[in-house]
Amino acid sequence: MSPDTRQDHISKKRVVYTLPGVDAVTIRRDQEYSRTDAGALTMDLYYPPDSMRAARTPAVVFVTGFNDAGAQRMLGCRMKEMGSYISWGQLAAASGMVGITYTNREPATDVHALLRHLQENAASLDIDDRIGIWACSGNGPAALSVLMQEDQDYVACAVLCYAYMLDLDGSTGVADAARRFGFVNPCGGKSADDLPRDTPLFIARAGQDQMPGLNDALDRFMAKALGRNLPVTFVNHSTAPHAFDLFEDSATSREMIRRILGFLQCHLLTTS
Repeated sequence: MSPDTRQDHISKKRVVYTLPGVDAVTIRRDQEYSRTDAGALTMDLYYPPDSMRAARTPAVVFVTGFNDAGAQRMLGCRMKEMGSYISWGQLAAASGMVGITYTNREPATDVHALLRHLQENAASLDIDDRIGIWACSGNGPAALSVLMQEDQDYVACAVLCYAYMLDLDGSTGVADAARRFGFVNPCGGKSADDLPRDTPLFIARAGQDQMPGLNDALDRFMAKALGRNLPVTFVNHSTAPHAFDLFEDSATSREMIRRILGFLQCHLLTTS
């Protein structure tokens, strides 16, 4: 298989789980959320089917830590155009939430511009002020940086799925991986003490993750998070490789995805 064919395959790979209603999801594509000298930054919003729509619906932002110029070179498309992000957006919408994916040029800062835009334009976008964030793999540090912002009270919960986390106890695995793979690491020098004490986290671990340093960083993070008694839901898919939601079509993988969606529903759709 040539590199180009392999890259095309990865860019089109969809989540190994589906739900009734994914084909009825409404998508608003390429909505501007910020403008720079280089042009507009845009987002895609995946809305629940009409039968599930509420006047104002909680949203899930799928955070990216790689810039789109690099993604375009490696994959031939921007991050939000990958099959994985499209299918996760559809799954969120079919679960009663608004899934939001976006373009970026500066991933460490553009996500914050996006979140400000969502807060300032919630009414016109038909979303309410409850936002969840989701990140996987090298996108983890960008998502953690959102949680560490002082004004992040509107973030109701976060999912970190087989994600790089923080460098703790003198380790450098996350920083090393960021240099090697090209994702941003805005949490350098931060610790679990910088996380809010009351934002629920869902952390999914792939027991056979082959990405260098990932599970070591994740395991260190879990020890610190539990030491602080943070509200963490932790699941370990013991036989799974990295990106099991795309590459391992098994009953356990599908159950993990169901649990992720259920966690988001619990913290975004439940009012009491």
